[in-house]
Amino acid sequence: MRILLLNGPNLGRLGKRQPEIYGSTTLTQVEAAVADHAGALGHTVASLQSNHEGALIDRIEQRDYDAIVINPGALTHYAYSLHDALLGAECPVVEVHISDITAREEWRHVSVIEPVVSHRILGHGWRGYLEAIDFLEGLAAERAEPSTYPEDRP
Repeated sequence: MRILLLNGPNLGRLGKRQPEIYGSTTLTQVEAAVADHAGALGHTVASLQSNHEGALIDRIEQRDYDAIVINPGALTHYAYSLHDALLGAECPVVEVHISDITAREEWRHVSVIEPVVSHRILGHGWRGYLEAIDFLEGLAAERAEPSTYPEDRP
């Protein structure tokens, strides 16, 4: 599986920005850990971090992946064009947030991309990215297994 790992605004400062909330692990370390974890499962990862919504959308529109893991940062709460791009990707999408956005300021509680994602991981620190890879692996395994339900057979 080819996995696209996207990180939105301010995530390039992981490890430096508010370590009491986001920890001391850098984005470079997160990307390496994700690539290693996915690689051990036979998958590849392409990563992009951008502070610009349009750059993330342009990357999504390249359509050279089978699944997306995204931490949209603050774009989570208002980026309807990102919502539309993820919907148009027509693949599994996992939304990851290092902190539990539902336990923070009220304005962070709403995710405009939640309706188009397959799964959400909130508040598990940087390891939430690894959980996203595991979720995608499980989803791929489910799709590869033949159904045992008679109504699913031709």
